[in-house]
Amino acid sequence: MRAHRNRRSIPALAALAAAAVAAPLLLTASPAAAAPARDGKLAKELVEEVTARGAYRHLAKFQQIADANGGNRAAGSPGHAASAAYVHDTLKKAGYQVSYQDFDIFEAHTKTEKTTVLGADTRELATAAFTFTKSTPAGGLVAPLALARVDETPGCDAADYPAGAFAGKIALVKRGSCTFVEKQKAAAAAGAVGIIVYNHSGTTPVRGGFSSPAEGVIPSAGITLADGEALTAAAAKGEVSVRLDLDQEHVKKTTRNVIAETRGGRADKVVALGSHLDSVPEGPGINDNGSGSAGLLEVALKLADEGANKKGKGPANKVRFAWWSAEELGLLGSEHYVAQLSEKQKKDIALYLNFDMIASPNPVQFVYDGDDSDKVGEGAGPAGSAQIEALINGFLDKKKKPHEGSDFDGRSDYGPFIANGIPAGGTFTGAEGIKTAEQAKRYGGTAGAPYDPNYHGAGDTLKNLDLKVFDTNLDVIAYAVGTYAQDLSSIGK
Repeated sequence: MRAHRNRRSIPALAALAAAAVAAPLLLTASPAAAAPARDGKLAKELVEEVTARGAYRHLAKFQQIADANGGNRAAGSPGHAASAAYVHDTLKKAGYQVSYQDFDIFEAHTKTEKTTVLGADTRELATAAFTFTKSTPAGGLVAPLALARVDETPGCDAADYPAGAFAGKIALVKRGSCTFVEKQKAAAAAGAVGIIVYNHSGTTPVRGGFSSPAEGVIPSAGITLADGEALTAAAAKGEVSVRLDLDQEHVKKTTRNVIAETRGGRADKVVALGSHLDSVPEGPGINDNGSGSAGLLEVALKLADEGANKKGKGPANKVRFAWWSAEELGLLGSEHYVAQLSEKQKKDIALYLNFDMIASPNPVQFVYDGDDSDKVGEGAGPAGSAQIEALINGFLDKKKKPHEGSDFDGRSDYGPFIANGIPAGGTFTGAEGIKTAEQAKRYGGTAGAPYDPNYHGAGDTLKNLDLKVFDTNLDVIAYAVGTYAQDLSSIGK
């Protein structure tokens, strides 16, 4: 699961919007005659057959791949390429129509990141260059500071930059509310030649970034809250000039999604599921997101065992599984995939189910809040999302498994599907968020500790998983696939 772009640091890669090579999308297979409904038989059989023990072999393989490739499976790395090949080849042997979808990403190498306050009290500030920032001229950019308005949405729109006050200056902006891209664009539109964003909490510089070098239009960097407040106070009394010195190299690489679908089933009623396959560079990513990837792979194999790829035995609706690359860099694989679809191909996708981090070691059972009943954050998903949430909640209730809602906050690969009006849902067992005392009482585990203490770290290994919650979520995947592959009436399709 990617870190929130305006809350946490951005990893060192991102995608170029255009694809380098677009593999076939497997979207035009001839619709098969709808199989007769089996009154939930397929869902029941899949739930019985899919187990954490069976899926664990895929987790072990991902760990083995990471261990053999520098400790990670990051997009654009040999570890990710090997992971994609494993998924691709396993599914091909099971009879699926499988393809790779290649696209370009970039790696950012920062050589210089300095902010120097000039004048009688010259001093250097702790500075973090934004990922995919534009570099300053050699020797740095010297200019006075101009203060963006600090309100509930600091530096997010034109009103925060008084006319004429920022031309030829470096904008000093407080972190918060909108994305770094939005702050940068607003500052640049006001005439700023650079932007420095200071933190809203803590003692470290803001570590922000953009999705690609193309988004970096002016030199951009982050500093600490204390330094930002000190500069703000000084600039309010008189002109303060700084030297911003940023030098960053951007290296293009190629990575790939893996797309697999059943040979039969109605091509105009596609049941789509996805998990991101890439880890962060700092670790092997076995929970994030080897867990979702292994879960989808095991369910796909059991669905094949049920005759999904045999003529006359397949499900009524086509089932499409996807393993996304570069999620950790900003949902780049899923965004690229959806961007390549025609309007008809988008309409043919009946729903999208997302599974990202489903074996957290200090878990809570989250279900994406399709109907916005929690009244938190981004609101309800597209029509049909509420019914997806209800199906998953109903299944967990029958299993007597406690659960609660999770906002569609844009941190995982459902984002591009929701943005295109495709109903979505899925489960999640927690990332860096802190477990409350009430949650510890309901689910067990440790209150006051992260749901996954190893989130985006070297400790995200086979040794740090909760296999019981993993098993529960595998059952959810199996039940949803078995249900929707045969019958989409519950979401009105």
